Formats: sequence, C-alpha cells, structure tokens
Amino acid sequence: MIPTVDFCGTQVSRLMLGDNPFNGHSYIHSVHTGDEMMDYYTAENVLKILFEAEEHGINTYVALADQFILRILRQYRNEGGKMNIIFQSYPPVDLEVNVRQMMDCDPIGIYHQGGSFDLLLEEEKKDEMHKRIAIIRASGVKVGICSHVPEVLLQANKENWDADFYMACLYNARRTQRGQQSGFITGSPKELEFYPGDPPHMYEAVKSVSKPCIVFKLFAGGQVFLGHDSDKIPDVMESVYKEVYQNIKPEDTACIGVFQKNTDQLKQNVDIAKKVLA
Repeated sequence: MIPTVDFCGTQVSRLMLGDNPFNGHSYIHSVHTGDEMMDYYTAENVLKILFEAEEHGINTYVALADQFILRILRQYRNEGGKMNIIFQSYPPVDLEVNVRQMMDCDPIGIYHQGGSFDLLLEEEKKDEMHKRIAIIRASGVKVGICSHVPEVLLQANKENWDADFYMACLYNARRTQRGQQSGFITGSPKELEFYPGDPPHMYEAVKSVSKPCIVFKLFAGGQVFLGHDSDKIPDVMESVYKEVYQNIKPEDTACIGVFQKNTDQLKQNVDIAKKVLA
C-alpha cells in the first residue's frame, strides 16, 4: 500500500489523485489537446478512475469544485466511494456559493484556487484575500492556500495567515502570467512553459513552512518527458519521485493527474511511488 501520514487530523496517502486531465487542462497541446482529454474523460471514465485509484491505495482525491466534478462525486459517494476529498475552489462561481456546493461531498479540506489567489496578492488585495480565507474557514473544514510562488508560502507562514495547509506548485506558472487572471475566468488555454530551475525554490519554501504541504505539477504538466523515448519515461518518473519525496517534509504529500487513454498512467505512477517510498 501507499504510506499514509496524518494530514490535519486525517490519514492521507502520500500520493494523491488530481484532476486536471478530467477537465481538459492540457499543458502540451502538441501531444494531447484539452478536447482530447475531455472527450476521453466522460463521467463514466472519471468515475472508473476514482474507484481504480482506491484499489491502488490512493485514499485522497484533490478535486476541482466545478459542476462536472461535483456531479460525479455525488455518484461516487452514492456508489460507495470512500476517498477523502480535498476541494479546489472554482473561480467562475461565487466562493460562498461554491463552498456550500462542496460541503455536500463531505470534504476534509478546501483550498483557494492558486492562480486567482496569486493574482490577489499581485494586485495587493490582501483584505479580499483574508475575506476569502475566512469564507472557507466558516465552512468548518481545514483551510488551504494554493500558490505557484515560493515567496507566497513563506509570507503566509511568517504572517500566520489563517490556513491549515498549503498547495505548492513546483513550477512557478506566475513567472509569465503575473497580473493576468486565471484561465478558469478567461477561458484561455493553459499555454505555459515551465522552467526546470523552479522546483528547488519551492522545495526550500515547503521545507521552511510549519504547515503540511501538498506539492503538485511534479512532471511540469508532462513537459519533463519531452525528448525522451517512451521506454525511458519510467526512469524519468522514478527520478522525479525520488527528488520530490527527498525534498519535502515527512508529513507532506504529492498530487498527480493521469490521462489513461493510451497508457495506464495511474498504475505506473502508483507502482513507482510505492517503490520510492519503500
């Protein structure tokens, strides 16, 4: 099984399932387009992956709280699905309304979506930021802050913002997006270039803060695999997993998305993560 750790009072697997591919969020359109992902990830196929993740020992799902995923989670719970749910807020929906929608799924935590959170700080809207954190706190579940910028985690920790955990992107997507609204709001495709020098800076921040962290974008949206033959990809994955787990705190976890159309990426990731964590 995948090892678990205490995460704000709940035992969670050190590898969590994310859902960017479920919603068509592709970062390499020349390999897989967002439309291809959405065509594959029907509600039936998403539901199938959730139960397969459980069977593989993943006990926590990090979910976007849009209408598609909320509807699937209702069915997942009705059919006996047991994974813990940590929600990412969905920016197009009013946050108070969105939080009420999430609570129907009995989540263990809710975090503010990262791009829109980083924008609040870029625009120096700290009062609005704290108001939004307070809205999540009022739900009664654990509160998370998500950021792509290492300095944000350090500032949140130093100033003791009211959060129980941090979502930390290993690649600084705001490097080229500063001052721009999240693609969730604009509808623009996620055309981002990730820089290989970014992870060490986020690792240092993750190790410095006192709150547990969930790191994501382990593979830079798949960009770390570009230029590698298919038979070498497992070696690249293992190298990344080793780097990740060696550079986060013992109570921290990692989150990955999978696209199952041509390869059983879920099993591949689980098997390698288990090997590294062993």
